Amino acid sequence: MMKQARVLNDKQVKKLFNSPKMTKFESRNRLILTLSYYAGMRSCEICSLTVGDVIDGNGDIKESIQLKSHQTKGNMSQSVVLSSLVRGEIEKYVSEHSLTQKPLAAPLIKSQRGGFFSSQSLQNLFKHLYRNVGYDDCSSHSGRRKFASSLDEMNVSIGVIKTLLRHSHISSTQRYIQVSKHRLENSVNMLSY
Repeated sequence: MMKQARVLNDKQVKKLFNSPKMTKFESRNRLILTLSYYAGMRSCEICSLTVGDVIDGNGDIKESIQLKSHQTKGNMSQSVVLSSLVRGEIEKYVSEHSLTQKPLAAPLIKSQRGGFFSSQSLQNLFKHLYRNVGYDDCSSHSGRRKFASSLDEMNVSIGVIKTLLRHSHISSTQRYIQVSKHRLENSVNMLSY
């Protein structure tokens, strides 16, 4: 069985989210982390996003991203619900990069060469961002696992988490969730016979 990506604790996530300030492409790198940690997106989905996936014809930020089949792992059209935090981060990024003036088919997140990232290049960027803060055992999937584990900690049902992660089977979702020691202790402390 393949080793799973590490799930960072909240303090480590804060440290990671401060790290883009030390990079040449701060807003881009922060948006990439936000889409992973707060929208549960895969690197192949993030790198394929266009300007038109996140803003409508009026220049407003959409409430969800409608991924087309070629943008997803399973080659099926899927929807990504965007929280107000994610929409705010997208809005800052769109404004900073004047993306409302760009064609809707243009890449949302451009590589250094100006085009779309490849999935592998984006995975390498994730690895680089993690290494910069000393988290060598993390990968592009660490954000999705933290997203799922955090929702589970808040008692969001496994069915809802499955839908948000765009999984076909609950068994896939269960593998993403890391149950904390705190949650285990609270669970057994609720027992009273």
